[in-house]
Amino acid sequence: MVAYDISASPDIDMTLPDETDPVFALHRQGKMAIGSTVELRDADDLSLAYTPGVARVCEAIAADPELAHEYTWVSNTVAVVTDGTAVLGLGDIGAPASIPVMEGKAVLFKQFGGVDAIPIALDTTDVDEIVDTVARLAPSFGGINLEDISAPRCFEVERRLIERLDIPVFHDDQHGTAVVTLAALINAARLTDRELDELKVVISGAGAAGVAIAKILRAAGVRKISVVDRSGVLVPEREDLTEIKRWLADFCAPWASPGSIDDALVDADVFVGVSGGTVPEEAVAQMAPNAIVFAMANPHPEVHPDVARRHARVVATGRSDFPNQINNVLVFPGIFRGALDVRATEISENMKLAAATALADLVGEDLREDYVIPSPFDPRVAQVVARAVTDTARRDGLARRPY
Repeated sequence: MVAYDISASPDIDMTLPDETDPVFALHRQGKMAIGSTVELRDADDLSLAYTPGVARVCEAIAADPELAHEYTWVSNTVAVVTDGTAVLGLGDIGAPASIPVMEGKAVLFKQFGGVDAIPIALDTTDVDEIVDTVARLAPSFGGINLEDISAPRCFEVERRLIERLDIPVFHDDQHGTAVVTLAALINAARLTDRELDELKVVISGAGAAGVAIAKILRAAGVRKISVVDRSGVLVPEREDLTEIKRWLADFCAPWASPGSIDDALVDADVFVGVSGGTVPEEAVAQMAPNAIVFAMANPHPEVHPDVARRHARVVATGRSDFPNQINNVLVFPGIFRGALDVRATEISENMKLAAATALADLVGEDLREDYVIPSPFDPRVAQVVARAVTDTARRDGLARRPY
């Protein structure tokens, strides 16, 4: 099977539906629908599922709101929320145009984690309005997955919702990418016989994913991190930094030096690309022996894998048609599965680290250059990630369902 490659069809008018295109054919009438978990065969069934029987359940929940987790869909349902401002590599395309991606996310939740998910595209980009709307919708859900909200607003939206709600809130563009990146890096370091605290890492991209990757790598023990944007390495002396970039510059200050990405890659052990930019082969060639290149921009990696392999021992991308796909679907279904199973109050940093370690360990003795991360279709993935999350939530006192 050959993956559908949109970049292979440059002459297609992307704005016109084409029913001969398998993508449009698959999306007609959407990719998901609501299904019933009970049968309605006769009047007796109707009286149990609706009036008058349903009133007894409503009264019980009114007396004890926690029962909603036992007698409604709340305990297994996540809201997938976006404002359409940072969709894939398409950017700010608006709420309606974001819905196919949100539907896709919901399908992946169900397929890989057994989690029901509802796409919600909000017709606002105002942080206050997003936070208030999601908070008001929250009683219907067991968790909130934020998706494709542009930086830097995404950081504030997530922070405020975490503070306001007592259910898991997870911005997958940040943390899903970060967890899978760390898992792949753990195995790449094992393969090249290096410790995480020895690695010199260059991250290209200072948006949502770049920030989260820097944070989780530091939490995992990586100390030598440089983050690069279009103007070069983020360092405190730069005067053009936004608030979040200034934080990143201070965060990486013990190691990062001024310069371009070409300068940063000299003798670097690891390149992590989450920028959509282009890195010249000459710069990759300056990296240390046994280099690790994670070029994750989609559909066009920052450096083509065939080029990267000339100079690096381990190469990963975000694409499904090359080995070592760093794909968020490896973690977000399992993370929410585990969090929902124990009714966790949040998804903590320790839970993310545990998920990354469990995912890396799944590769085991099969570790090799073209296999540092499991396949999304490995049936063990969601179970292993979920178990790591539940165990950590219980150990850290974040589980409301301890057994």
